[in-house]
Amino acid sequence: MARTDGKARRISRLGGVAAVATAGVVALGVAAPGASAAPVSRVARASAARAPYNGVCGAGYTVVNFAPVGSVGMAYLTWNASTGYNCVVEIRDTPGDPVLMAVGIAKDEIRDNNDVGYYRSYAGPLYEAGRGMCVNWWGSIGTASFVEWQTNCG
Repeated sequence: MARTDGKARRISRLGGVAAVATAGVVALGVAAPGASAAPVSRVARASAARAPYNGVCGAGYTVVNFAPVGSVGMAYLTWNASTGYNCVVEIRDTPGDPVLMAVGIAKDEIRDNNDVGYYRSYAGPLYEAGRGMCVNWWGSIGTASFVEWQTNCG
């Protein structure tokens, strides 16, 4: 699927992504297959309906976790059991003028797999090998943010 977002730029190493997370961090998890699942709130289900997963990670990827990004979007963590890779994408509820978005995924505290830029509809996809490991993922849209720590273990 081709990107139509303007002013996109990739940053390969962003040590300050944690600064993106604010005191109002929202975390909601649905565990990967085989792990215990946290209840999914009605608010999260409603948010997912507004900004559904767009399939941009590709064939074979299944949503295993998601988190609302404030009231402006959703982030989705997907897993491909065949390849052992995770993929994360962040989607705005309402596409429009480019807004600063950041999304990232990593196997440890080093946050070197990020997509930060001004996007009209989504940030990502980002991929991370994860068979037998846990991944961290985070993101923001404008001033809204979320952080999930080791929420998917493959």
